[in-house]
Order: sequence, then structure tokens, then C-alpha cells
Amino acid sequence: MEPSKVFFTDFRTTKDGGLTEKLKKLCRKAGIANIDFENKLTAIKMHFGEDGNLSFLRPEYARAVADLVKELGGKPFLTDCNTLYPGCRKNAVDHLDIAARHGFLQITTGCPVIIGDGLKGTDEVDVPVRNGEYCKTAHIGRAIMDADVFISLSHFKGHEATGFGGTCKNIGMGCGSRAGKMDQHNSGKPVVNQDACRGCKMCAKECGSDAISFDSKKAFINQDLCKGCGRCIGACNFDAIYNPNSSANEDLDRKMAEYTMAVCDGRPCFHINMILDVSPWCDCHAFNDAPLIPNIGMAASFDPVALDQACSDMCQKAARFQNTRITDHSAKGIKMTGDLWKDSTRDSVWDETLIHAQKIGLGTREYVLETVN
Repeated sequence: MEPSKVFFTDFRTTKDGGLTEKLKKLCRKAGIANIDFENKLTAIKMHFGEDGNLSFLRPEYARAVADLVKELGGKPFLTDCNTLYPGCRKNAVDHLDIAARHGFLQITTGCPVIIGDGLKGTDEVDVPVRNGEYCKTAHIGRAIMDADVFISLSHFKGHEATGFGGTCKNIGMGCGSRAGKMDQHNSGKPVVNQDACRGCKMCAKECGSDAISFDSKKAFINQDLCKGCGRCIGACNFDAIYNPNSSANEDLDRKMAEYTMAVCDGRPCFHINMILDVSPWCDCHAFNDAPLIPNIGMAASFDPVALDQACSDMCQKAARFQNTRITDHSAKGIKMTGDLWKDSTRDSVWDETLIHAQKIGLGTREYVLETVN
């Protein structure tokens, strides 16, 4: 397979134009105008941020992409699917409310917001997965599959389970209905190290399945009730919760790649990653930790695999900030590997998504980086 082109620009601007114009220029240079947008319903998949989290993308970036789609004759809408876990995005009413509070309104973004899997996360389409090894079909939000053109606008950052979250995470996990998210998460279920548990009950607050109870102030996870979403692992400040299935993260990564294939296969797609505020946690949390590295820039490509690989490579090469999750781990005596994602999560096998995505034909990890000034 020939290397794919990935187009990149940094965040430097001048009096001649700001970041939104630079984003439009990047997309044009990357070839977005080669897509036939004329009267096409265009889904712009992004994350509207959880309440309390401030690292999600600003609505002005969404406005720039939506305006560009309209200039090219398309009919854009912003979209995301509901979550498995508690929070402000577990149903369409709450989801639209937090989107509005974070500035994602038609008057600010120039297009409507449509929740992809409906009111309760059950409005879905079963989509065949070409070359799927783990998922023969994927449960995808109906509005996303009904769109004629698909655009991914992702905040590229760290992630506690998958190492990093970029295009494949935004699409594969983000476009799954509630059943789709369960399908991707169910390879392993966490357990509690009783000696390390402090009984703080933060895990129970994150559990959407009522699977966590407490005996003598220690947490216990009912495996029959647990969905395997892993939110409790991220919630524990004492590393007391872990997944005993050593292949669980790898299976999650592979399923995520297959769900991305289901969303993108057979229709026009275009992908954008914004590499800024690279926190170690997903934007699904009601907080965001300090960034691990300086802001880098924005990149675009027709190939989601090459795009994620290029952005990951740029992050790996970047200088590390002090006073971050990585320095916390170092202070605890955890051996540093020099791998940004492994050092921030401790145990992710982050490249398995890209390895499997290339294997099933979603794209290639080989790329040529073209800089746009």
C-alpha cells in the first residue's frame, strides 16, 4: 500500500488570518473540495465535552468546518452518540443541554446538533464490518449512517484505556450506540485489589450499572452486572481497580478499529485532528488533567489510520511538561519507558488500534507529511 498524505499546520498565526481560517486552508490543501458535497447531508462527528471538562474543542473550530462544508454546497450537522456511563451525555436531552452550555448552538456553529443514536441511545443501525474479525456487525447511531458524507473532527489527546484518542477513537467508539459501546468494551471486566482500595466510593459514582457495592468499606464489583466499560478504573485514584484480562485493552482497540471501518466504509469521509490540550484523560470525564505536552497543531487526511499515526508520532517527539500525570508516575517509582502514552496510562497497548486498522484495510500507517503554512 502506498503511503497516505497527511497535511499539517501549526498554531502560529499572523494579522492576516486567525486559526479558523488556517483550519479551512488546511482542509482545502488536504483535498476536502474533491468530495461532492452538493446538497449532501454531512455529519461532523465531534465531542461536546462533559460537564466540568474544559479540554474539549471550542465551537469555533466546528463553525469553521461547517462553514467550509456549506461553501462547498453541503448541509452540515454536528453529531455524537450517547454514553454508557453516568454524566451529561447519557440521553439526548442531557446531551443537547451540555452541548448548548458549551457553546454548540446553531447560532454559534452555523449548523444544528443531532444526537446520532436518538433519545436513549437505542436508535441504531447494524452495519456489516468488512474484514471484521471481532465484530461481524457494528451497532452505529442511525443519524450518522444516514448522512451522505462523514467528517471526523477530533481532539487528539491521551486516553486511560486506549493510550490516545484521535480519529479512530472519535469514530469507532463515538459513533457506536449504547449497544455498540457495550460491544466494544465487553472483552474484560475489572476487579478490585482489596488491599489497595480506600473505600472512597469514587468508582461507584462512575458506574452506570450499579455493579459496585462495599463490604467493610472495600469495593466489590458484581461481574454479572458489570458491562466492562472500565470507567471505574479511570475513577480510582489509588490504582485499586484493574482488568485481569491482559488482552482486554488490545481487544477494545481492535474492535474500535472495526467500528471505524463500519462507519467509513463505502462513502466519502474526511478527517481532522486538533493536537492541543493533550491531557492524559478522555474528554468524557468531568475534569481534565494538565496537558502532557505543548500544543502542536492541526492535521487532516482522507486516511484515518495515517492521520492518527502521524499525530501520535508528533506527540511522541514533543517535549514533556513537568507537573503532569507522567511526573506523578515517575515520583511513585514507576519506570518510564519514553513512550508518551504508556507512561501516562501505565499499561495501554496504544498502537494495536492502528495495527489492526491497517490489517483490515481501513488505511495505512505509512504516511507522507505535508506542511501547510
